[in-house]
Amino acid sequence: MKWRWAWREQLSVVAPAVIAAVVTFVIALQWVKPAPPSRVVIAAGRADGAYYWFAQQYRSRLAREGIALEIRETSGSVENVRLLEDTNSGVDVGFVQGGTGGGAKTETLVSLASLYFEPLWVFSGVAPSRSDLRGLRGRRLAVGPEGSGTRAVAVTLLAANGITPAAARLLPQTGTEAVNALRRGAVEVAFLIAAPGSPSVTEALRAPGITLLSFPRADAYTRRFPFLTKLVLPAGALNLESNLPPRETVLLAPAATLVVRPDFHPALVDLVLVTAAAVHGQRGLFEAPQQFPSAEHLEFPLMREAERYHKSGPPLLARYLPFWAATLVDRVKVLVLPLLVLVPLARMVPPAYRWRVRSKIIKRYRDVVEVDQALSRRPTAAECAELLVRLEHIEDEVRNLRVPLGYA
Repeated sequence: MKWRWAWREQLSVVAPAVIAAVVTFVIALQWVKPAPPSRVVIAAGRADGAYYWFAQQYRSRLAREGIALEIRETSGSVENVRLLEDTNSGVDVGFVQGGTGGGAKTETLVSLASLYFEPLWVFSGVAPSRSDLRGLRGRRLAVGPEGSGTRAVAVTLLAANGITPAAARLLPQTGTEAVNALRRGAVEVAFLIAAPGSPSVTEALRAPGITLLSFPRADAYTRRFPFLTKLVLPAGALNLESNLPPRETVLLAPAATLVVRPDFHPALVDLVLVTAAAVHGQRGLFEAPQQFPSAEHLEFPLMREAERYHKSGPPLLARYLPFWAATLVDRVKVLVLPLLVLVPLARMVPPAYRWRVRSKIIKRYRDVVEVDQALSRRPTAAECAELLVRLEHIEDEVRNLRVPLGYA
């Protein structure tokens, strides 16, 4: 008998198991998510605007998780939408004011959340002929520069009241510049979209001869334009001592939203929304605590991963692990499937190999037992000679049989 390790026998048993494991790993790797990018570009507004200020807060918070946020200064929401639609712009996410994406293809952009209300303030330096926007026909109106969210919303509301650009003079002033023009008489009405405590709003409310227009038909506007929300500003809400505003005023407000393309990395969705909750979750004049970020007041459809976040909150791993660790575990968890295949295979290979080796030996034992049984029947001399030949044949087969040393 040759004392040689029957490596071919081992290979015949191990090879199918190895191939099965490799195939399982290859299939699982197809489902492994790519690593999230370490750099994200956000389209904000002007450097002196609220979007830019919030983007700076996002940047400092995301830097703690190893994500570098690059802030792109823009002219406003309209440009932000255009940059997001352009896949070559390098912009990944943008602040977009409700009502400014009317010309965008809704299938190309999706929302992550609304962030806060942006009230529309309409200040007038003259007594309008009517108590609503219909009385602004023929007036000089400061509606903000081209590409700004203020201009987009103002033009939409004016058009709904039959006031086209040909029926009024639309001027590009905005913010404090518009309020100063209003005080000088250079414009008659100023449209502002700003936070309640912004300097331009406070200055306009304090200026003599300037009145804040109310929207008595706010319910009609919100039904026609879903991106708008009706807000009630109580008398004295901005300053009790000065009683600003002097009377209860009904305002309309779009919401600031976070907009991305559908291919935005899913892991970053949770991280950005957690950041947004930390920045925008406080109580405001019009916002309840933890009201934002919200899945309501959106102009673009909600991204699927963002919808899961709004329903269930951040994933379990993200609540207890750093971002990089939670992302790594989420990416490689699919590789557990090959392990579920490998463990049974690893346990099955040794018994299968032993059975294959022993089956060869048992076959020779069966031949020997048949000879032994024939001898017990007292064979003749001729039969004994034949049995001896058969035993020699069995011995030759065993001598050439390759089995591990433990089975020799």
